[in-house]
Amino acid sequence: MLTALVMVACTANKEKKENENAVQDAPAVAEAQAQVASEGEEAPDFTLNDPEGNPLTLSSLRGKYVVLDFWGTWCKWCVKGIPDMKACYEKYEGLFEMLSIDFGDDEDTWLKAIDAYKMDWLHVITDEESAAQLQEQYAIEGFPTKMVIDPEGKIIHITVGEDPAFYKYIDDLFGTK
Repeated sequence: MLTALVMVACTANKEKKENENAVQDAPAVAEAQAQVASEGEEAPDFTLNDPEGNPLTLSSLRGKYVVLDFWGTWCKWCVKGIPDMKACYEKYEGLFEMLSIDFGDDEDTWLKAIDAYKMDWLHVITDEESAAQLQEQYAIEGFPTKMVIDPEGKIIHITVGEDPAFYKYIDDLFGTK
């Protein structure tokens, strides 16, 4: 099973190489916390710009379940998984917020992808500095990485790669519709 996960995830090293053209005007991520994010731990807070250029802070979503989707258009598995993400979001609409965090794209590419794939949920984009901080804070080793955060702000599930087990977890959490 671990072999399959490695095969369906883009590596963080590839993201770092392709992050050179990242947007430079997004607000900085909050100061790095001492511990790295893991299941059972509080999700590190951050503030990044949404598609309209407004700052969006993770902690503003407290009180709701949140799915963090760490992705980039350069990652073939991220793009390949968009239809399943859309179906999941539509299936459980209103039960959780989805927040896609783009790594390594310039703003124009990012905005065109959101529109082209009709990704009708929350989005933010990283710049080079915030991408490095988030990768460290959230221990991102591959893309996509999906994390489920409970209403109290704790990480309750992490999936690296495009894996059907993530959608099974969501079905089990919210009850199959």
